[in-house]
Amino acid sequence: MSFIFSTHPLHPAAKAMLEAAGDLRIASAPDPETLLREGRGAGIVVVRAPIPPAFFEDAPALRAAIRHGAGLDMVPLDAATRAGVLVANVPGVNASTVAEHVFLVTLALLRRFRVMDRELRQNGWAAGRAQSDAAVDLAGRTMGIVRMGNVGKAIFQIAKFGFGLEVVATSRSAESVPDGARFLAIDDLLATADIVVLCCPLTAETTGLLNGGRIGRMKPGAILINVSRGPVIDDAALIEALRDGRIGGAALDVFTTQPLPNDHPYLGFDNVIITPHLAGLTEESMMRMGTGAASEALRVINGELPVNLRNPEVVEHYRRRFPA
Repeated sequence: MSFIFSTHPLHPAAKAMLEAAGDLRIASAPDPETLLREGRGAGIVVVRAPIPPAFFEDAPALRAAIRHGAGLDMVPLDAATRAGVLVANVPGVNASTVAEHVFLVTLALLRRFRVMDRELRQNGWAAGRAQSDAAVDLAGRTMGIVRMGNVGKAIFQIAKFGFGLEVVATSRSAESVPDGARFLAIDDLLATADIVVLCCPLTAETTGLLNGGRIGRMKPGAILINVSRGPVIDDAALIEALRDGRIGGAALDVFTTQPLPNDHPYLGFDNVIITPHLAGLTEESMMRMGTGAASEALRVINGELPVNLRNPEVVEHYRRRFPA
């Protein structure tokens, strides 16, 4: 077996699993040029950074690309499939972690935590306390969830049964929306919800989903939470809406350009919470994602197919490349 290559360091439990199975190498940096250079000859790649399509060219030893997490936008699926490489992920393992983050930032926005904390530290007790005049309760509000995958369902559970919120949702089909939530088309959801949560995968369909017209449908005081991918939002349209005070605020964990430039307009708004793509990252979730990816790698090393194989059409080609 050629070496196992990871774009990033892994949780110690995952690292131990893979080191026991073979030669584990960690990329010195996650940029495309480094990955191509250091990953040449790998048998398995564990993916936490975008993989260039060229990674799959002239790669006779490469058996599998395994996503450390759920989103497959970091893996060029067509290039992998053409090369006869298995693609797998570990869906759902950080759904509860992302859901907790959604409520952390929702409450921080509604209770004006950023401004209150700054005013308290800079201008004293009374200045901080005065921020409560514009703070609002979460109770009694309507949350709109865009896409009911594992993350959407985890958010729904907390919203409905933890905070007793009214929940509306849009997804690929009405049947995927759980009992207790009301299915709405995206435009109706945006006009109805006080809190809009984007947790959809990045696809051709969802790129630019929140454009200027749709942002214009949101309630004047509504807040927008994005834990999906940056390109789902039209940044220029959202920035314009924030500058004009047409929505209540936003909490953004993902961006079209990452890292976010230090002079980006989002950083200038008091009613915008910025986090560096960490909604799904805690010690526990890193262990679950890492050991999940390692388990899939071990299956491939042992001649099995991954449990969460995402390109099943590749199997015949893969078997020709690596006969049992």
